[in-house]
Amino acid sequence: MREAVQDYYGRQLQSSDDLKTSACCDPGAIPGWLKPLLANVHGEILSRYYGCGLVCPPALEGCRVLDLGCGAGRDVYLLAQLVGAAGSVVGVDMTAEQLAVARSHQAYHATTFGYDNCRFLTGYIEQLDELDLEPESFDVIVSNCVVNLSTDKEAVLHNIARLLKPGGELYFSDVYADRRIPAALQNDPVIYGECLGGALYQQDFLRLAAKAGFIDPRRVESRPLAIDDSNLAEKIGHVQFTSTTYRLFKLDTLETACEDYGQAVRYLGTIQHQPHHFVLDDHHVMPTGKVFPVCGNTWSMLRETRFREHFEFFGNFDTHFGLFDGCTESVTDALVDQAGASSCC
Repeated sequence: MREAVQDYYGRQLQSSDDLKTSACCDPGAIPGWLKPLLANVHGEILSRYYGCGLVCPPALEGCRVLDLGCGAGRDVYLLAQLVGAAGSVVGVDMTAEQLAVARSHQAYHATTFGYDNCRFLTGYIEQLDELDLEPESFDVIVSNCVVNLSTDKEAVLHNIARLLKPGGELYFSDVYADRRIPAALQNDPVIYGECLGGALYQQDFLRLAAKAGFIDPRRVESRPLAIDDSNLAEKIGHVQFTSTTYRLFKLDTLETACEDYGQAVRYLGTIQHQPHHFVLDDHHVMPTGKVFPVCGNTWSMLRETRFREHFEFFGNFDTHFGLFDGCTESVTDALVDQAGASSCC
């Protein structure tokens, strides 16, 4: 299957127009603040974009970022502008043809940006331990519709946990299914290459994440995927797919339930492009200047990460008041019981 994916993305697909579904190519609107940065990316690279989401989280200036399955490098060159000259971006991909395109325009982007802070490595995202990458050396790891193509997703998540700094973040978009994919679909090279055959059942992803040490994954956004190709739709049958963006933090202090310690935060409005509110996930939108009650996990996700300087913090962990109001007994149980659910505090 790995060879089939390399053939599909290296030789069969010459541009995003060759895809048979929208699963690997997000049709959603690009936010206005990102459009000038996108305009700086070379046209050939834009034409070879196969992502399913937007993997440009906020507050990246000066960060060291790793892009897993970078392809022709669109996201790498977007992230390079967000981290700035003081930061750096490493892209990893297994497809030689895609990396050749990315590298061929590296000088162009260095001239356009005024600095060269990118590096591209050939390798498999299941075998990151074999690459020249130092453990605990990345602030943020991103991936755009690639983990579903991996043949060993558990190894991918464990390697990500090994490479992230304490307090680091995995921020990635991918395709998920509402049930486990039948073997016949998993072995179909076109369906697999279209990011559908390898899509994880969402609850299986959450279990793998917890096993790798990522407690309380937060869903940022999600949208259903339509299968417009009639032949593929007939093969797929009743399986429903979504494109979902998650953020996971490498924090030892996170608990398996949303616990209430009487804590609150106040967003200062200081993150670029988010002057009026900060979006942590699809149910934590924090208005600038407003005291916002949070559970212990949310507190830690803000205080023990790169977001700390952008918030005021009220309270501590001295007094426990039980579960945060409205939460179920366990974040993990809630995620396993409800497809697509996230922490409910």
